[in-house]
Amino acid sequence: MSYDRYLAICRPLRYTSVMNIKLLNGLLTYSWMVGFLQSLISHTFILQLDFCGPNVIDHFFCDIAPLLELSCSDRTWVEIEVSLVALFVGLFQMLFIIITYILIFYSIFNMSSKAGKEKALSTCSSHLAVVCTYYGTLIILYLSPARGYSFSLNKMLSLINTMVTPFFNPIIYTMRNQEIRMAFKVLLC
Repeated sequence: MSYDRYLAICRPLRYTSVMNIKLLNGLLTYSWMVGFLQSLISHTFILQLDFCGPNVIDHFFCDIAPLLELSCSDRTWVEIEVSLVALFVGLFQMLFIIITYILIFYSIFNMSSKAGKEKALSTCSSHLAVVCTYYGTLIILYLSPARGYSFSLNKMLSLINTMVTPFFNPIIYTMRNQEIRMAFKVLLC
């Protein structure tokens, strides 16, 4: 989405020629392949662990940190692998988003029209809020040390990451609609 915003704001005349079906298919394939390979690598390491004792995960879903807590074998390599993959994949994506937003803000601040600046900032603000929420929780969840942190904090951050973030974007876009805002004000008054 940040690249889409970049093209729409910084290169509006080239948008339709660049954002074509070939690029969209490439971005989709990249997303699926990275997700598949990341899961494959993690699961390969996890399958080598021994599990003994309780088989109940104290979490909303089968997340990796609570699953590793059930292992009775050395899980150091799995923790290193998860951190490295999360670092490289997450860092690449986050740097790409940061660079595109730097270029977007540079372009916005060089606009002469105040209305154009406001519209461009309004367009980017919702996506930026969702990205900050998403990456903030991911960094805390997966790049922090696995031992010695609170599982209740892990559950809360996982809930934010899996439930709040997906609902955040539609709420923001809905509240940007003038008619819905007016109906919401009437409902509250």
